[in-house]
Amino acid sequence: MLQLIIATVLFLVMMFGIGFILNMLLKTTWFPLYLFIIVLIPLGIWAPWDKTASATIENFAHYTVVDYIPVIGALVGAYVSGWAIQALRKGGYKMF
Repeated sequence: MLQLIIATVLFLVMMFGIGFILNMLLKTTWFPLYLFIIVLIPLGIWAPWDKTASATIENFAHYTVVDYIPVIGALVGAYVSGWAIQALRKGGYKMF
């Protein structure tokens, strides 16, 4: 349980940091969130895919709540980075 909490917080902070840096460099607010949804989630589904399974349901049955919670934490981190950049821009900070 402790490992799950640490992993979730780690992924949240990591995606926030990566998203914040991408937002500063590319001057886009929600790019890290879109990148996470379009690239990382399908990659996370495709990478451990078992081609010998007879049905798609069998592949998704291998995932548990423990697998989903860090992904949700990373998604929250990507969202919060976009929200933080947007708040800084509304606050008048031209650097962001």
